[in-house]
Amino acid sequence: MTARSPSMLSTVAPPRPAGAFSNALTFGWRAVLKFRHLPEQLFDLIMTPLMFTLLFTFVFGGALAGSPGDYLQFFLPGILVQTVMFNSVYSGVGLSTDLTKGLFERFRSLPIWQLSPFAGLMVGDVLRHLIAGMIILGVGLALGYRPQAGVAGVVASFLLLFAIGFGTGWIFIVLGLIIRTPMTVMTVGFTFMFPMVFASNIMVQPETMPAWLEAFVVRNPVSHMTTALRGLMAGTASGSEVLLALAAPVLLTLLLAPVTLWLYRRN
Repeated sequence: MTARSPSMLSTVAPPRPAGAFSNALTFGWRAVLKFRHLPEQLFDLIMTPLMFTLLFTFVFGGALAGSPGDYLQFFLPGILVQTVMFNSVYSGVGLSTDLTKGLFERFRSLPIWQLSPFAGLMVGDVLRHLIAGMIILGVGLALGYRPQAGVAGVVASFLLLFAIGFGTGWIFIVLGLIIRTPMTVMTVGFTFMFPMVFASNIMVQPETMPAWLEAFVVRNPVSHMTTALRGLMAGTASGSEVLLALAAPVLLTLLLAPVTLWLYRRN
């Protein structure tokens, strides 16, 4: 093997820096490794949607829809939306945890695309949404739920869920950059998320509610997301319903992605 002198090494061109997509994939792989090294976080991811699906179907199903089977047909798309919304809180918690450990100080010193650590968080979110969604759908199919639009409807529904999770995740990434402790991020996140999720048409139709609450529920973006998902699963969704469901995630991304970058640079 021929040895290279220092003068020869000085003429060797440095490697080209990795592109933004490559940076994002690297941080996405880091998010995947978290599941491998911290499998206990899967417990909350699996048990919470499972309990919601079983309890609401069998405890409230008969009273609300006449039978658990009929209620499941109405409720299951909604519980998918609810699960994605709740899972988005963990983006901010994970970010806050990394900040408290000083990891982002190291990331700032690297010659990488500045948003790639956040892209990695988003990849972790998509994986969480996929796992939770598959569990809920699997349980629903075992209990009798039938997506009338078939496989195409299920695939379209999951794509919409990923878009919802992506847009919602920006809220909690911003909170993770502002709030100092992971526990506070979780508390503030669920305080904001509970009224948005439960004051929607996920569990019941808004016609039975007081007028003031019905007026809020029909305008709640979570209701638009649930309506579109039910339509996609049933094969009856219209273009306007899907666009209404996508409006909030797109708006949140356009507004909060620049805010995230500004907060990241400022800190």
